[in-house]
Amino acid sequence: MTSMTPSPWPPADLLPHAGDMILIDEVLGFGDEEIRTRISVRAGGLFNRPDGSLPAWVGVELMAQSVAAYAGCQARVKGEAVELGFLLGTRKFECNVEHFPIGSELIIHAQRSLQDDSGMGVFECHLSGPGIEASARLNVYRPPQSASYLAEGADND
Repeated sequence: MTSMTPSPWPPADLLPHAGDMILIDEVLGFGDEEIRTRISVRAGGLFNRPDGSLPAWVGVELMAQSVAAYAGCQARVKGEAVELGFLLGTRKFECNVEHFPIGSELIIHAQRSLQDDSGMGVFECHLSGPGIEASARLNVYRPPQSASYLAEGADND
């Protein structure tokens, strides 16, 4: 594991999300190849079950937002704008629970295992909490200059 730097930026400054769609609470640290984030499960969010817990499948989104925060940290360090990225898919999502109980503190660790010049990347992700273990491999894509990439797609509609 490489050494990690604490993030001076809140998640809202690192993610191309807004409001209730930002699920991670804090970036604990990041490095050249990895990031560690935290969330405290609270009631009243977009994905909460009636008892306040989060379904385990939300773990994939927590991992994806952690990867997005990693990209945001890398952009901020270089003085660049935070850009949009896409979750293309996940492989081998495994979780030992059906939901994350209200009050649980979850730690997400994402490690970059592959990234090419076209913007394709693969991250090995792990989520842990009290009695909770989840893991997945995320395939992501961040096009160069995503704003122009999205504009090109809109022109084809």
